[in-house]
Amino acid sequence: MFLTNQDLVELTEWRRKLHRMPELSGQEAETAQEVRAFLASTGPDRIVAGLGGHGVAAVYEGREPGPTVMVRAELDGLPIEEISDAPHRSAVPGKGHLCGHDGHMAILAALARGLGRQRPQRGRAVLLFQPAEEDGSGAAATVADPKFSDIAPDLAFALHNVPGLPFGQVALTEGPVNCASRGMRIVLSGKTAHASMPETGLSPVDAAARLMPALTALGSGGTLDEGFAMATVTHARIGEPAFGVAPGRAEVWVTLRTLVDRRMADLCARAEDLARRAAAEGGLSVEIAYDDVFHHCENAPEAVAHLRGALEAERVPFDRGNLPMRASEDFGRFGAKAPAAMFFLGAGENHPSLHNPDYDFPDDLIGIGARVFMRTLRNLLG
Repeated sequence: MFLTNQDLVELTEWRRKLHRMPELSGQEAETAQEVRAFLASTGPDRIVAGLGGHGVAAVYEGREPGPTVMVRAELDGLPIEEISDAPHRSAVPGKGHLCGHDGHMAILAALARGLGRQRPQRGRAVLLFQPAEEDGSGAAATVADPKFSDIAPDLAFALHNVPGLPFGQVALTEGPVNCASRGMRIVLSGKTAHASMPETGLSPVDAAARLMPALTALGSGGTLDEGFAMATVTHARIGEPAFGVAPGRAEVWVTLRTLVDRRMADLCARAEDLARRAAAEGGLSVEIAYDDVFHHCENAPEAVAHLRGALEAERVPFDRGNLPMRASEDFGRFGAKAPAAMFFLGAGENHPSLHNPDYDFPDDLIGIGARVFMRTLRNLLG
């Protein structure tokens, strides 16, 4: 083990400090400053700041030529009020680190300590703290940033903790592991009227009422294979909260989900066709926009082989688990640039689920995750 007991105590305290100060996607300025200060204390050869927004990367150079290996964590929290009696609970109303990104950052901080004490023999290790994972924009912005080209990896790795999986157990497999998804926003516009004379306006009520079940019928899930499709209506609003006004506007939000990217275009086209037909039948105008666009996440066999070797060497139990999973992850953007793989680390079978208001990252996972990543780096870079 490359970490001392004192390291683990300090990393736990640092993780809890981050937990108290969650920031939302694209707003992670203070978190990035805290990360940068920690990384600087480990003496990296270079720190790259402002990546894709507030992203931060630390580079540790080896003495000999070799590959660039990147490990990624996420900076952002969630717009959810935390319900907890823990002393380190969120100090920011309406926001919480309820997905474990604070714990993922602590794992990379552990790697920073190890790499600061003993540089790679060859190549270079890059520790990336990526912004805006939760809304799907951060990885794309990071990859598009000109500064990323200077640290572009030959291999990339990441993890995510998973409540419901036995504590310390890892799920890992080749191929797709996270679904592609995107949020579709449909706006139907007509004309308001006095509630006593609705016939003088143009209401979107009937069109929206027909559209929502039609969207849901596009896909209700099922087996996670390449034909998988799911459409989930997540929000709807019709008119204004007033009894005297017949509505002239409706907004419907639906999350579209497929196992692989190439299936998404077809699902989007079908959903758009439904929206346009509903608008046309009601004499309404329609606007369609997309948010929270996630590509599917696919584990490359080469990268998976390296993780398997590290898991075996560290005697961390692993199997395929329940992969692939329906949830999305924007780490897939890095997989389009280099062989990449993500593993999923069990947070305990009875642990509160991700995004639940009572979720908190289990601190004892810091050492396990760090051991797997450090073994991977040492196997590749010496």
